[in-house]
Amino acid sequence: MPNRGQKLINFGLKSSVVAALVFLYIPIFTLVAFSFQEGRYLVLPFEGVTLKWYQTLVNHPEFFTALAGSTVIAVFVTLIASVLGTCGAIVWMRYDFPGKRIFQVITALPLVFPQLLLGFVMLNWFSILGNRFDFSMNAITVILGHLVYISPFVMVIVSVQLSSFDDELEDAARDCGASKLQVLREVTLPLLWPGIFSAAIFAFLLSWGNFYLTYSLSGTTRTLPTFVFSGIATGSSPAYPALAALTFAVGLSLAYFAEFMRRRSLKY
Repeated sequence: MPNRGQKLINFGLKSSVVAALVFLYIPIFTLVAFSFQEGRYLVLPFEGVTLKWYQTLVNHPEFFTALAGSTVIAVFVTLIASVLGTCGAIVWMRYDFPGKRIFQVITALPLVFPQLLLGFVMLNWFSILGNRFDFSMNAITVILGHLVYISPFVMVIVSVQLSSFDDELEDAARDCGASKLQVLREVTLPLLWPGIFSAAIFAFLLSWGNFYLTYSLSGTTRTLPTFVFSGIATGSSPAYPALAALTFAVGLSLAYFAEFMRRRSLKY
């Protein structure tokens, strides 16, 4: 009987995982399928199979402008958030100082703060500063808003890597005469690299597809999320499922590459 009960538990757990994956991925695969349909409207049955909506997307006059805007913003956010998040994780995990608990709460707060409200708060804040110092919403305000939201994610991911870090390796390097900078550069950062790299990929994807903060803070800057929103507001088109399919392919490729690099680092 215990074996039978254990089998039922295992079956229930596996079924739950499969059901969750189906629930998560059916909308994605539905969008991908609709991107290949002949007709303009997202209805079943399909009128035929075509690639013309991908061509329509590429030929759209604002597509490459939006793509460039999202990519530039995501690259800057990834680089800055990786540095800030890594430094924050080291401080969070390695040092004791007065107010450490408050520091942990403040740095983790954006993780649970709704993006819509965060975007509204930052919009008001930048509006006040813009009136005072005479500037308007642009790509820089988007980058700053993304950093507030995304840097804590990087910090948490790197902190997980730090939690399994062997401190004796750093002690051994110090015993051999290495300075603090040498220990950081030649021991700590190389061992943290898998976590930092995974966090950077995650930060890029979060920034690249972010809508609420981008819409609130972008001003006239065009990005892929605002491009899709403005297009859907004027009418549905399979060109947007085509963009979703391309975005999904990019995200899946980056996630696979991050996992490949992580597994490769474990061999050395």
